[in-house]
Amino acid sequence: MIIVTGGAGLIGSAVVHSLNQRGISSILVVDHLGLTEKWRNLAPLNFRDYMEKDAFEQLLDQGGVTTRLSAPLQAVIHLGACSSTTERDASYLIKNNFEYSRKLALYAREQGARFIYASSAATYGNGELGFSDDETLLPRLRPMNMYGYSKQLFDLWAQKHGLLGEIVGLKYYNVFGPNEQHKGEMRSLVQKAFEQISATGRLKLFKSHRPDYADGEQVRDFVYVKDAAAMTLHFLDHHDAAGIFNVGGGSTASWNRLAAAVFNAMELPVAFDYIDMPESIRNTYQYRTCAETEKIRKTGYTAPTMTLEDAVSDYIRNYLMTGKHLGDES
Repeated sequence: MIIVTGGAGLIGSAVVHSLNQRGISSILVVDHLGLTEKWRNLAPLNFRDYMEKDAFEQLLDQGGVTTRLSAPLQAVIHLGACSSTTERDASYLIKNNFEYSRKLALYAREQGARFIYASSAATYGNGELGFSDDETLLPRLRPMNMYGYSKQLFDLWAQKHGLLGEIVGLKYYNVFGPNEQHKGEMRSLVQKAFEQISATGRLKLFKSHRPDYADGEQVRDFVYVKDAAAMTLHFLDHHDAAGIFNVGGGSTASWNRLAAAVFNAMELPVAFDYIDMPESIRNTYQYRTCAETEKIRKTGYTAPTMTLEDAVSDYIRNYLMTGKHLGDES
């Protein structure tokens, strides 16, 4: 049995879909569906059981999770979290992203199960120390928002308690792809751009507020969700690998390039408008992220990641234009 928390989310549903492609359906999906349309991500997927996050955590506290499972626990893939970089309720983030993760890690250890969890590239802050996934650098990292710090706090806890020698923490970069409709303002630019361009024929991008970056030339390490899922499940197959690992493409692309890829996939002429970045995020805005991927490659992960243009084309033409979810295509 495999527990996937956040299993209805962007990365979580892609992981469940990838497990299904392997013929695995002995899965307990845990999530919080609420008033969103996130349930639609689950509809095409095959899994044994589902629990709401609060009910699952209560069962975890009571020691009853094992009796709920229909087979021995093989792994916990913990992807559930509050991922809003603008969330200001620090107590909520600590409870949801740190304390919950700690409970799950200890439970997995008690059961002798593999524990793979989502850390975040947001832990790197402004990148002044680079983007190395060397665990010895963890205490020196300074996240720029409370979300990043809540993820950093668990990384540090795992390190201080000696767990990083047996569990896997994944620092996902800018993941995009099908099944992100529920994320609201946290959706990728690809989906937001698709909607803007469909409605107006044009796209608004943030201006740069630093002289060393031209407008729209701020860069990110974009990674397609199908690649992110493949990298995640790599650690389900390689139990000898442990520690912190970056999950990204290992290269950068500008917002201008990403936007151009959207226009091209939609077969429309490129038309940008640059707007001022909100003052509320200017001081915490990252102008560059780029995953160092040598460490994950050394564990035996050899698959190439999709090019930005190919990934954007697949997403737009096979999902956004058709209204399909992962799993609908099979």
